[in-house]
Amino acid sequence: MSAQALSDDQVAQELKKMTAFIKQEAMEKAREIHLKADEEFAIEKSKLVRQETQSIDSQYEKKFKQAAMSQQITRSTSANKTRIRVLQARQELLDKLFENARKKIVTKGKDKDYDETVKGLILEGMYMLAEPKITLRCKKNEQDKIKKAAETASKEYNEKTGDKCETVIDDKEYLPEESAGGVFMTGSGGKIELNNTLDERLKMCETEALPSVRTTLFGANENRKFTN
Repeated sequence: MSAQALSDDQVAQELKKMTAFIKQEAMEKAREIHLKADEEFAIEKSKLVRQETQSIDSQYEKKFKQAAMSQQITRSTSANKTRIRVLQARQELLDKLFENARKKIVTKGKDKDYDETVKGLILEGMYMLAEPKITLRCKKNEQDKIKKAAETASKEYNEKTGDKCETVIDDKEYLPEESAGGVFMTGSGGKIELNNTLDERLKMCETEALPSVRTTLFGANENRKFTN
């Protein structure tokens, strides 16, 4: 039995059905691809957003640390500048204090207590040098005062030690006229020296009394652990 040939209408109908089927398949495939593309886009978008968020957070943290460090450096610099200004002001005050003290010492030679002061300096030198003969260097205009004070000191030294100490005024070399006074003492033919001038005593006072002067003026240093 032979197959019956399709009419033109039937062929057209079959083509129409095949075309509709293919179109439907294509639309479903396109929708599937679209959905898959949307899903992949959402995943990639989420990934990029997360990466950018982490990058922004990292940059913010870095900038925050830099800002904090900069602020700390600024505070530290400001504190150091303030501390330096305070220390400079304190040092200026101490310098002025000792300068005023020196000015008063310079006028000491005109005071009635100066003779007793010089005698004490000479007597102290005699005890320290323990020499039978001592040369005294003084200001040229104070030779008479020093000679008189030395005689009194020698007498007291002999009474307390039983030893004699001859004193000689150096008439070749004198203390500078701007000196505050006092005596520069030598023994053993100039081999032993003792600076007992008022200028030297003031320097010693500046060094030894400076801690207590600072405490009196500015209070105790809270950062200092040891006081001895």
